[in-house]
Amino acid sequence: MYVELPFDELKVGTSKRRVAYFYDQDVGNYFYGTGHCMKPHRIRMTHSLIMNYELYKKMEIYRAEPATNLELTQFHSDEYIDFIDRVTPDNLHLFPREAQIFNVGEDCPVFDGLNEFCKISCGGSMEGAARLNNGDADVAINYAGGLHHAKKSEASGFCYTNDIVLAIIELLRKHPRVLYIDTDVHHGDGVEEAFYTNDRVMTCSFHKFGEFFPGTGNVGDIGIGKGKYYSVNVPLRDGIDDASYKSIFEPIILKIVEWYQPSAIVLQCGGDSLSGDRLGPFNLSMRGHANCVNFVRSLGLPMMVLGGGGYTIRNVARTWAFETGICNGVLLPKELPYNGYYEYYAPTFELDVRSSNMNNANSKEYLDKILTQIVTNLDHTKHAPSVQMQDVPMDKEDLGDVYEDAAKAIDTKGGSQMQRDKTIENGNEFYSDELKDVEERNIAVHDTSLASHNATSNQNNQAGNSGAMNGATDNTTDVQEVAAAESRKDNEHAAILFEEEKAEIDELNRVHDQQDQEMAD
Repeated sequence: MYVELPFDELKVGTSKRRVAYFYDQDVGNYFYGTGHCMKPHRIRMTHSLIMNYELYKKMEIYRAEPATNLELTQFHSDEYIDFIDRVTPDNLHLFPREAQIFNVGEDCPVFDGLNEFCKISCGGSMEGAARLNNGDADVAINYAGGLHHAKKSEASGFCYTNDIVLAIIELLRKHPRVLYIDTDVHHGDGVEEAFYTNDRVMTCSFHKFGEFFPGTGNVGDIGIGKGKYYSVNVPLRDGIDDASYKSIFEPIILKIVEWYQPSAIVLQCGGDSLSGDRLGPFNLSMRGHANCVNFVRSLGLPMMVLGGGGYTIRNVARTWAFETGICNGVLLPKELPYNGYYEYYAPTFELDVRSSNMNNANSKEYLDKILTQIVTNLDHTKHAPSVQMQDVPMDKEDLGDVYEDAAKAIDTKGGSQMQRDKTIENGNEFYSDELKDVEERNIAVHDTSLASHNATSNQNNQAGNSGAMNGATDNTTDVQEVAAAESRKDNEHAAILFEEEKAEIDELNRVHDQQDQEMAD
């Protein structure tokens, strides 16, 4: 039975947990295109807050080795990865058939460095899983990951490669059962589909359901075949607040952990479930969102924390930084330290995202019905599945047949995400013309503040103290030279971007002037 729990102040457990944090400074340079909702630069903003709150003193920081094509094809098809590897904005016209088959277009555009971006995202998640497997960390964090819509041979919902599935495959080499939890406002359809017939992975997604991308994830979608009852979907309505979310999240996760007995948990922390998100109609505060991380951490299991959606980028950065503190057993203070993006957090300059007064369409009766149905589904099987007869996934270095556990075909498209999602524009965050969007990115890409320099230096120093594993950049030799070389590379890349964007801005100004002249005439 659903019982509404009061949302009290967060209290972080005192138990010490070893945290491995993965960050690649190049990830902020990638650009989906002018006007596109997805902005990888939010990861660099998050990192700036993390470093200036001095969380680097409490965890180990790694720059993961990008995933190889062989590693990507442990889940994705060879043809799809070959396409991602070769396609560029300049040669896209040579692949009209492939672009249609692989769903590359409006939501998932081809941009410069697409292949490298995908490999950075997947590399961090896979190395995080490997560290958990080896017992070198209790919590692994990769905010460049969490891209849960990508399918075996198809891009979807701003996602091209599914780092989550690849990380879970890595975890299955050591762990008999893995629980995947998704708090993104969109259904975690790509991960669910990958393991829809498998009982070694339980997926649990809390999401907006209805006329909303991707259009899947009803409470009756529970898996098929051997995977029946191992998919849990919690379809929610607009405006869910902290108390309601806590009251549905905690009992469901507790029931699943008790029933399924996972030995590792992967938590996708999509920031589009926050109040005021550009695409999301939920009403969670930063603390309401972070309560999920805190609750899962309290279970004491090996835990992977990933990024995901989130399109009000200053709120995403705030929340992920706060949740990084929770992973380290720290409640960060509201007062923001000075950082390279300090002006983005005006007018409050606080580490906080507040709920609004929007209506909560999730009645107690509705939530009780959902909770009752989920508990009934779980009660169909009383014990966690045996894994004695299950195949162990291939090692990353194995050159044999790639791991494949494709689900039976189900409709997961549901139309374009940007077309179907409700857009909620917020002052000082979204823009009525493309010029301001380009100007915002121009400011962000060319940040060369002291905080950014310190972030790079701290990253290399921390990595040097922690030992090498699976290609992580832990080498302490010539750290200063490496940092200087990376800094030069960033500056060169930024200079190129500056010239390109200056040309875009000049062209937009010319168009605006021409329109003004036509109106005057």
